Amino acid sequence: MSAPLPSFDDVRAAAARLAGRIVRTPLLRHRHLDEVTGATVLVKPEPLQRTGSFKLRGATNAVLLMDPEARRGGIVTHSSGNHGQACAAAAHMLGMRATIAMPADAPAIKVEATRRWGAEIVPFDRHGVDRDTLAGVLAAERSATIIPPFDHPDVIAGQGTAALELLEDAGALGLVPDAFAVCTGGGGLTAGCVLALEALAPRAEVYAVEPEGWDDTKRSLEAGRRVPNTVTGSGLCDALLSKQPGALTFAINHRHLAGGVVVTEAEVFRAMRFAFEHLKIVAEPGGAVALAAVLAGKVAAKGGVVGVVVSGGNVDPAVFARALAA
Repeated sequence: MSAPLPSFDDVRAAAARLAGRIVRTPLLRHRHLDEVTGATVLVKPEPLQRTGSFKLRGATNAVLLMDPEARRGGIVTHSSGNHGQACAAAAHMLGMRATIAMPADAPAIKVEATRRWGAEIVPFDRHGVDRDTLAGVLAAERSATIIPPFDHPDVIAGQGTAALELLEDAGALGLVPDAFAVCTGGGGLTAGCVLALEALAPRAEVYAVEPEGWDDTKRSLEAGRRVPNTVTGSGLCDALLSKQPGALTFAINHRHLAGGVVVTEAEVFRAMRFAFEHLKIVAEPGGAVALAAVLAGKVAAKGGVVGVVVSGGNVDPAVFARALAA
């Protein structure tokens, strides 16, 4: 039996649970961004989160909801980096063991950051190993609990606090988004944001933004069912390379999303450079796709208000150098 879908009440409860344990990242605006887009753009900068991405929200919420007996066994997950680092940090916060299965080709900066939280790293072949099966084996060996990267109600609810905070800060300025762009891999952040927007800004058009060649959410929305990735794109946006949308995440996303948007590598690099030069934040490729879509006019609200989540900043230095040179 599948887990029940989380609700907006779960997002609100997560926000209360996370208070003081994560960073409430600020709302960023920039005159040049508004000029370029013809809109009032509100940016949620999750690279400023404690582990450099929004993932700390969902991982911490899920771990805090574990019962004491389960906590003794520790946690296991699989991740290209950001969720693994978040789980390692959340486990460290509560004095728990964490085992993280990471692709052997994951960016070194993400692997080392995860290891620094005291986690055990288990490398695997991204293309030759089923990561869910591997996580199951590791959890059974350690009597541990699996915290999935996105398809888990507590993870989704925690991620939704990013949009909740943005909407609260926007409301304090008398602003309500007409459109909202979210970086999308497995869809956990997107689903959490959808829950908050359904409740607080129901008229906002919400778009899932994906890198070229990894547009499984866009194609799933068009098909009306979950379809897998074609794996034809590059690995630049390593944080967003999921096999297909999650069952829980798609059940939430398909009911509210206005559509899916695809961005090119050139558009991603432009957004990374724009974020660095004007917003003064470092965005990784996967974390910059929503901003890329807004800058390219693919998510537009001329004369209106656009919310954008820049979801992470754990970028390999060589890749960041490519973005600045592009």
